[in-house]
Amino acid sequence: MEKIKLAIEKAKLENAQAKILSNVNLEPLIEEAVAPKDASQTENEIDKILYKNTSVVKLDQACLEKHRIVSHAKNNLYTNIFDSLRTQVLLKMEENNWRTVAVVSPTPASGKTFVAINLAISIAHQPQKTAILVDLDLRRPKVATYLGLHAEKSMNDYLQGNAQLKDVMISPSIPRLVVIPTMRPVAKSAEILSSNKVVNLIQDLRDRYDSRVVIFDAPPVLNSDDAMVLLPQVDCFLLVVANGMSSKSEIEETMYHLPQEKLLGVVFNKADVEARDYYY
Repeated sequence: MEKIKLAIEKAKLENAQAKILSNVNLEPLIEEAVAPKDASQTENEIDKILYKNTSVVKLDQACLEKHRIVSHAKNNLYTNIFDSLRTQVLLKMEENNWRTVAVVSPTPASGKTFVAINLAISIAHQPQKTAILVDLDLRRPKVATYLGLHAEKSMNDYLQGNAQLKDVMISPSIPRLVVIPTMRPVAKSAEILSSNKVVNLIQDLRDRYDSRVVIFDAPPVLNSDDAMVLLPQVDCFLLVVANGMSSKSEIEETMYHLPQEKLLGVVFNKADVEARDYYY
């Protein structure tokens, strides 16, 4: 519970101005992410990952700005915040041989989709990593909306057996990043998330390439049992807590339902923070 003390205390603050990601309660920041044991082998692997069958979609900059997707723009001062988060996430995942991470929150509107997308883009910027962002918040999918995607085939079609995995993968014009969107809410979502089809999908995405990090935009914990069904299938999870929105009791109840050994860290979102320019 030590990792969430800061989040619990800060969650008591009321009426704070929502700006951007503030604090990441992980290990102390280290300047460079740990490189893989054999960097040249990893780079060769990445070179072989050809998305010939993946639809390429150019992202709408206005839509990205509207939803505060900043990691794609290296000239944005707030990008440094997500790069710091990425570094800490990758260090912890490398240490534990984790490749799949679910981004969850106690309740809706905490910013988990915002964090998941920016984190995925930042990871994809690492030359020795590839990232896949998967929308598994089946009741209220938001990844496509935030990115402005209009996909003919999506997770909905894959789950219904009307499309293969390659048909629902989208390359959003960002090197080394693939998105699997869910375009419409899915009925009986908990049952679907526990099905062999989803279990096998997660395993396949995890094991296909050593360089791959799979980020799942996961359901909120307290609104249904969807997250509790999904989390045993992933390596770890990142908890997003929104300033002034999650009470101490809600955070404690959330942690009660989650596997503590898989806790990657806590992100404190929607807090006052001033963007800092890079300096030596």
